[in-house]
This record gives sequence, C-alpha cells and structure tokens, in this order.
Amino acid sequence: MPETPTPPASLITRIRARLGPKEFPSDDRGRIRMVVDSLVLHLHPSKVPVTTLKWTYTWGLGGLSAVLLTMLIFTGIILLNNYTPAVPQAYLDILELRSNVWFGELIRNIHHWSANLLIVVAVLHLIRVFATGAYRHPRELNWLIGIAMLLLIIGANFTGYLLPWDQLAFWAITVGTSIVSYVPLIGESLTRLILGGPEVGARTLLNFYSLHIAILPLGIFTLMMYHFWRVRKDGGLTLPKSITPTPEEEKPERVTTLPHLVRKELVFAVAWIAAVLIFSMLVPAPLEGIANPDLSPNPAKAPWYFMGLQELLLHFHPLVGAIVIPGMAVFGLFLLPFVDVRLDNVGVYFRSGRGRSLSLLAVGLGIFLTPAWVLLDEFILDWVAWLPGWDPLLSNGLIPLALIALGLFLLDEWITRSLNANPEEQILFFVTFLFTAFIILTMIGIFFRGPGMALFWPWDMPVH
Repeated sequence: MPETPTPPASLITRIRARLGPKEFPSDDRGRIRMVVDSLVLHLHPSKVPVTTLKWTYTWGLGGLSAVLLTMLIFTGIILLNNYTPAVPQAYLDILELRSNVWFGELIRNIHHWSANLLIVVAVLHLIRVFATGAYRHPRELNWLIGIAMLLLIIGANFTGYLLPWDQLAFWAITVGTSIVSYVPLIGESLTRLILGGPEVGARTLLNFYSLHIAILPLGIFTLMMYHFWRVRKDGGLTLPKSITPTPEEEKPERVTTLPHLVRKELVFAVAWIAAVLIFSMLVPAPLEGIANPDLSPNPAKAPWYFMGLQELLLHFHPLVGAIVIPGMAVFGLFLLPFVDVRLDNVGVYFRSGRGRSLSLLAVGLGIFLTPAWVLLDEFILDWVAWLPGWDPLLSNGLIPLALIALGLFLLDEWITRSLNANPEEQILFFVTFLFTAFIILTMIGIFFRGPGMALFWPWDMPVH
C-alpha cells in the first residue's frame, strides 16, 4: 500500500520551529504581550539614547499631548451618547448629564479640563522644540505638522466651547467668530458659512458639533500618527553635539525601549491621568444659564486662548489686529526652520549660555514693554483723535503697526551693535520677545479687562 503523505506543517508550527521555543510564545498571555511589544516598537525605536530619558530634556510634553488626546476621545464618546445637538435640548442634556447620569459631571469635567490643558501642553511642546532648535533640518516638516496640529487643537476647543449652549459659550463664540468677518473680501461669506446663517443659532450648534466630533479630531489624530512616524524617520529626538563631535556623541550610549523608556512613559501617564482626575473632581467645568441672544454679558469675552487677539482688537483696526498681525505670526512660525538653519547647536537649550541670557532679556523686556504700551495706548495715544478725518485703517492700523515695527527695528539694532548678537541669536531673541508679549496681552485680556472692556486693577476698582 502506498504511504499516506504527511500533511504540511502549519505556518505557526514552521515559525515556531524557526524561532525556537524561547522566542515564540506558547500561550495566549505571551502572544498578547508580543502584540503589545510590537505596537510599542512600532511607535518607538528598539533602543534610545540614555540622554533622552531625562525628564528635563523633553519634559514628556509630546507624550502628554497623546495621553490627553486619548482621554478626550474616550470621554467624548461617553458625552456623545448623552447629548443632542439641538436648541434648547443641548443645554437640557448637559443638566441631565450633571444630575442623572452616573459620573456624568465628572466625565464632562475631565473632558473640559483635558481640552484646555491640551492647548497649554501643545504650546509648551512647540516652545521646547524651538528652544532646542529641533525644528531644523531634517525636521522642518515635523515642525510644520506641529503648528498645524496646534491650530486644529485650538479649532477643536473653539467648536466644543459652544456645545453646552449656555450664556458663556454663546457670547464667547459670538465674539470669537466676529474676528473671521474681518478677513478681506471673503470675511462676511466665511462667517455665514461657519455660523450657518447671519448669527450664532441652531445651525451654528450643528455645524460646530459636526466639526468637533468628526472632522477636527480625525485631522488631529491623522497628523499625530504621522508626526510620531516622522520623529522616528528623522532620527529620533535631537541630541546636542559639539562642532567636532566626540566618539561618545557620534555613538551615544543606548538602552532598550522595553522596559526603560516605556516604564517612564507609563508612570508619567498614570501620574498625569491621576492629576487631571483629582482636579476634575475638585473644580467643575463652567456652566451658566441657558443661552439668551437678547441678554449680552458685560464684558463679552472670547475664549481665553483668543483673548490675546481680542486685546489686539482694542488697540488696532480689526483688519490689522485680527488678520494682519496673527497672519504674519503664523507665517513667521512656518518660515522659521528655513531661515534658522545652523546645525551645530541643535539639541542645546537656547543655543548657548549667551543665548540663554538674551532669551532672559527678551522675556524681561516683553513683560515690561507690553503693559507699558497697553497703558500708553489706552490713556495717551488715541490714534484716531490725533488724525481726524483719516481712514481708520491708516490712522488706527497701519501707522501704529509701522511705529511698532520701527521700535522692533531699533531694538534689533541695539542687540546687534551693543550685544553683538548674530542672526541666530536675533531670531531667538525676537521670537521669545514677541511670544512673551502675546502671553502678556492674553493675561491682560483675561484678568484686567472689566465692564466695557475697560482696564481695571485686581481689586476690581475701575481705572476710568
């Protein structure tokens, strides 16, 4: 009788035979761990330099952004199942969520504070990348992606701000969307497209809901995945090197990602999740009375992350304050890696000891000169009154902008001639100075603007 042919070995059997019993897991737990390890190593290289494991090098800001985004996704799904994007049902659903849904208020608090914290962390992450020069070649594209992600994160926060449909949200969105109307030629049409009509209403709520739960999160998540991949593609985190690298700098000491890096990331993530949870238990997300288009609060302020822009609108013509200056700032950030191209000090905070001193000087000047300019413009320099009959765009826009540009030019001449700053240090100085000025403007708008958007002191006594 002919022999019965032996059936071929299965694929798993052949892989196990090739890898050996120690390398291929034989139980479900081992196979699950293998899948998790493969996922981790898909996001991280197998080994990382020891230097990058220090908290003070990256501060874990990129990873924290991913943790916050994950928290927002999970809490958002829960909120999504208890919310109707319709007027006035949206507000009633929030009340129902707070009172009759198990842990509903806590889930909303976590979502709200995580979203606000994500803006802060994303900005700090970009500051860290700028401070270490990590946007230079070959990481230019990742810098641009990071800026795009920040804009999408702000957009997601802005669209989510309206969803509770309370007084705070309604009038903050009304003020915030009014900025769009100043875009030349298409401003009014663009505003109507965003709002779904001439003013904030039921269609606006539906538009913002769609953007908030679908389009913007998908864009953020897609860019984040590509951002992580580019970090690996570009050689990982930047490492400081001298002009003539030593053998230790050429081949730095490396340790395995598992468990050294993953263990630190896990502890960091758990600590921040606990911090957000505790804060959300103690501080409720704001909620005022139901939106009333006929009752405007005084003052009507934009969301806090737009208060710097709203403050600019108090000092400039709307076209200049809302479009020209922010547009120049965003364009400058996109252009930054193509004008600051030195590679010898990449990975070094503020480039050098001299760079740190210039940055500290820039922060000090920003803290001093910005409030001084606000007070000067508020009480002394009434540009329109000085130039009666002139076009406000010229008298209250282009001329003040030109004077500020002249002041920046003179400041540049001073640091160049008196402090012998090179082009790299000039860029470092002015980006730091302008960012500090914007932060001060934001704080003035949040804490020092009262009824009628007039300045007032912290003890709530109107200045005038």
